[in-house]
Amino acid sequence: MLEQQQPRSGLDGLKRKIMTTLIPNNGLMQAGVQMAKPLSTLLPAKLSSQLPLPGKNLARPNKTHQRKMLLLEGCAQSSLTPETNAAAARVIDRFGIELLPETRQGCCGAVRLHTSAREKGLQDIRSRIDSWWPSVQAGAEAIISSASGCGVTIKDYGELLKNDPEYAHKAKQVASMTVDIAEVLVTETAKSPPAPELHQNLKVAFHSPCTLQHGQKINGQVEILLRQFGFTLLPVADSHLCCGSAGTYSVLQPDLSGRLKADKLANLQAHEPDVIATANVGCQLHLRKDSNVPVLHWIELLDTVKG
Repeated sequence: MLEQQQPRSGLDGLKRKIMTTLIPNNGLMQAGVQMAKPLSTLLPAKLSSQLPLPGKNLARPNKTHQRKMLLLEGCAQSSLTPETNAAAARVIDRFGIELLPETRQGCCGAVRLHTSAREKGLQDIRSRIDSWWPSVQAGAEAIISSASGCGVTIKDYGELLKNDPEYAHKAKQVASMTVDIAEVLVTETAKSPPAPELHQNLKVAFHSPCTLQHGQKINGQVEILLRQFGFTLLPVADSHLCCGSAGTYSVLQPDLSGRLKADKLANLQAHEPDVIATANVGCQLHLRKDSNVPVLHWIELLDTVKG
């Protein structure tokens, strides 16, 4: 509403224009990553930390299963942390579920909605629905998101497009089918629990993103899974507070964002974890800039367990 009355200009407007053009465009993002990789040793550490980490396993299962679910590849995640969805596909495969990759990748709409480019964000949403609809009609059980920031947006599709006569019904169905990967695995491990003797000898500090615990109201499920798979979870003070990433906030409000990050990392690292785990790519990349220990998506930890 404010921007309709007073459009942004100068550097402030330029930042938003670059973000809303670059991040939701998978082709541009991946091209930028490929161009930056050879220069990683010359880049500042905080910038090079945002590039995909070398040596990650990006292989996906080639088995087919009767049960099928759609996997949201995402825009930033597919370019900057592609190991997350690869690990998700491998873990889900163990439970006899095939994750169908998107035939046409793109942004869920969150980036443009965060930066007041609402109409373009709604168009991103329509594009996602169009790309998923054939699989939905073919009987896919669910749409899985492994990025909680994307998941909270997709679960709101029905409300966002409720006045669109062409997409209102489809948006409502897509929203109702969307689940965080933790929700799927909690259900599946209840039917087929991991081996009780599992012990990973790894201390984990878990950061629950705002979009997971406050947006989607998913509390304690990731922690249950990590304990089931044998990891030692450490206490984290003020776990309800934001890490400062908050979609595009880390770029648009770097000072406030940095203060939130410093507080969050102090709490996450207070008990000397071996690793910090989180559930959203934005939080992961944000915390990784200044963390003393590796920061990864929690599904990668489950992927390392062979029992």
